[in-house]
Amino acid sequence: MDVRIFTNLSTACFGGMLFGWDIGTIGGVIVMPSFTKKYHIDTLAPVAQANLLSNIVSTLQAGCFFGSLFSYYVADRWGRRPALLLAAGVTILGVVIQCASDGHISALYVGRLVGGLGVGAASMLTPLYVSENAPRAIRGALTGMYQLFIATGTMLSFWINYGAILHLKGDAPWIVSLALQMLPAIFLLVGIFLCHESPRWLARQDNWEKATAVLSKVSNLPSDHPYIRMELEEMAEQLENERRIIGGAGFLDLMKEMWTISGNRNRALISIGLMICQQMTGTNAINYYAPKIFLNLGIDSTTSGLFATGVYGIVKMATCAAFLLLAADSLGRRKSLLWTSIAQGCAMFVIGFYVRFDPPLKGAVIPPVGYFALTCIYLFAGFFQFGWGPCCWIIVSEIPTARLRALNVAIAAATQWLFNFVVAKAVPTITVGRAGYGTYFIFGTFCFSMFFFVWFLIPETKGLSLEKMDDLFGVTAIAHKGDVESNTGSLRGGPGANINANNEKTAVTIPDVEAGSESLRKREVTNTTTEGEHIEHASVSNTQAQR
Repeated sequence: MDVRIFTNLSTACFGGMLFGWDIGTIGGVIVMPSFTKKYHIDTLAPVAQANLLSNIVSTLQAGCFFGSLFSYYVADRWGRRPALLLAAGVTILGVVIQCASDGHISALYVGRLVGGLGVGAASMLTPLYVSENAPRAIRGALTGMYQLFIATGTMLSFWINYGAILHLKGDAPWIVSLALQMLPAIFLLVGIFLCHESPRWLARQDNWEKATAVLSKVSNLPSDHPYIRMELEEMAEQLENERRIIGGAGFLDLMKEMWTISGNRNRALISIGLMICQQMTGTNAINYYAPKIFLNLGIDSTTSGLFATGVYGIVKMATCAAFLLLAADSLGRRKSLLWTSIAQGCAMFVIGFYVRFDPPLKGAVIPPVGYFALTCIYLFAGFFQFGWGPCCWIIVSEIPTARLRALNVAIAAATQWLFNFVVAKAVPTITVGRAGYGTYFIFGTFCFSMFFFVWFLIPETKGLSLEKMDDLFGVTAIAHKGDVESNTGSLRGGPGANINANNEKTAVTIPDVEAGSESLRKREVTNTTTEGEHIEHASVSNTQAQR
């Protein structure tokens, strides 16, 4: 892997760390004695306490839902890079408000809502930016780095909570834990400022010269290299196919293109389905409430619960890294989702049976079956990071067509945050009391059912270029069919050029920067129709700059 590509895209993945850092932080903060005393949570009855804690946690998800939707407009209008800069700035503002809330629950809500706008925007923009920059051969691993950064942020914040409660006094533990959420936002702000714009967004703006320069720089290849030329030609072909089918580029045109064309509609529904399934595995139920869940499983001190949660974070990070190195672009997306569906379901059912038939008693020694149930928490984390964690974001960001990629990822991210909100709001309440074991059976059943969703509906996408996804879902065939029916052809070499019904030739140019000077690569295409057949003849002439 080229160091330049890795550095550039890992910088963008700090957007994922924003999400992961908050997951780990808030779960530990809400069990800190100084926090519960400051916000008068410790005086509430168990059900009222569960409701208030769920409100604190889920307010961020509400902000994330709207942030992921609003960021679509910014990303398409002004570019992926400015949108990521804005997301980082908004997140920093939200963290400042949280730290300054000083016992005022309404101010804490506002801070988490504002922070959620930034985190939600980054959750949509990061996989979008990475997938549009990553070479196809390693796109799965690079896009999956988003999930790795989520897991890394979660792990770091778990241990920060543990260290804070051990070594800090008074209100300092929860204030420091909340304040350090700014770190990944600051890294993202500085890093993206030094990065380039997405070449595919530049191509959509007809800025082919700059798109060529960015591809050349990121790939560390000359602009006339066959790989660079192939990428540009596939971008141009896909953009032209899209314009043939719909034509306009307004919001209503894009919505029409997404929902009236079967290939695009299927991709949108797959993206939504994957994100619903990802949340219904129960992963964020454990992420947000891991310290409380460990307490419910028999670990009866706050410090021990935070330590166990820290180990859980290490397991998540290590297994995600192993998946990206060993399986993302070899085993593939589909197989990874299939086997982890079954494995996750089994782990959840083991935990549920333990809580149902041998519930832990406060102060009692944890029995051997209890340790096995605790182990299943860690196994579940590993299984999730080998499939449903990274693979969902990889697939969602790579299958949409170019014009719809930002909108598709925005809708998928909003769906993820909507169901994330549902899980965060519901889990504290449904785990209260003796019937709490049912929570694990619900999530386990969802995991088993996801096997059939993947088996029947999810195709394998590893090794395909982003532009070839249209072939996989049949959109290219629709565009070509439209050409046959209208007896017109569209030029493959650049945006906006086509051939009329009188078979007139139209040339298109894509700037080709070579050895510091410009040359034009021209492609001429002639379409003729004889005896009901549509035959396309293409001749390519290249002019090269003087050396």
